[in-house]
Amino acid sequence: MPSHLIDSSGTVEPNIDPKGIEDRVREQTFFWLDLERPNEADFEMLTRVFGLHPLALEDSRKFNQRPKIEDYKDYTFLVVFGAVDDPATRAGLSPIEVHCFFSAHWLITVHKGERELFADLRDRDAHRLRRFEQGLGILYLVLDSLVDSFFPQLSELDEAIDQLEDDILENAGPEQLQQAIAMKRQLVQLRKLVHPQQDMFASLLSGRYELPGMDAEHEHYFRDIYDHIVRIHDISESLRDLIAGTLETYLSVLSNRTNDIMKTLTIVTVMFMPMSFLVGFFGMNFFGESLAFQSPLPKQFLFVVSLLVMCVSPSVMWVYMRRKKWF
Repeated sequence: MPSHLIDSSGTVEPNIDPKGIEDRVREQTFFWLDLERPNEADFEMLTRVFGLHPLALEDSRKFNQRPKIEDYKDYTFLVVFGAVDDPATRAGLSPIEVHCFFSAHWLITVHKGERELFADLRDRDAHRLRRFEQGLGILYLVLDSLVDSFFPQLSELDEAIDQLEDDILENAGPEQLQQAIAMKRQLVQLRKLVHPQQDMFASLLSGRYELPGMDAEHEHYFRDIYDHIVRIHDISESLRDLIAGTLETYLSVLSNRTNDIMKTLTIVTVMFMPMSFLVGFFGMNFFGESLAFQSPLPKQFLFVVSLLVMCVSPSVMWVYMRRKKWF
């Protein structure tokens, strides 16, 4: 069980055994227990030592939950999402899901795999943990780190959409269409995470839910998180509009390209119509007996006139189309 235990002084103790955790619980000194890839033994320890509700633990076993907050007798259960880089996806980002159990004496975070933002809090930003003597301050730092992780990902996605628009204008192809659709799906997925998360913190600030130890001073910090979520929601909606405009640009470029091709083919067809008419009307053998009618004029004269008409008429039509600015 990879785990880390961090107290309010910023001290980090890796790989804590259950006996050490039990001692911390009896001392009632606030600590943060961060569990990575928990197994059944870990969940049994959470039930025995902390008395967590089976329904909350069942959610943590399954993951793939939606953002939510639930009040229990002595603690609060929160499901919060952030975002990380994911080169395996076309859009380049992937959501991360963290389950938080918070009481007046401990914070437990459960997630799959090591999270860099938690490592930053434990290591490089340990001084931020020491700023808060109460657990709500540490919970704020954890939630704030998760929420703020959306900003750089959305910024990169914004730049990717701008680059995609340039690529479409330069040379639209199936690859750009696939990338645009993948980005659109990614933004729809992010909306499903950000919107309920915004509602969750709005309910917390409105008093519908309560965190142990919450007072007016701490409410300012959590209102700051709510403001960040509102900004993320607005940015994601703007990006959805941008990607929709990008798809329209793609269709417009293809439509213009098709129109140019059809215009070129039409011009070529119209320019060859006089030639086709003359050849079809008179026949091709001027010096034999296959003319459509027997003309009193010399056949050599008809041959020269036909050649002149076939050469002059396309030239006249070309000049006329150029003056009309049809191409």
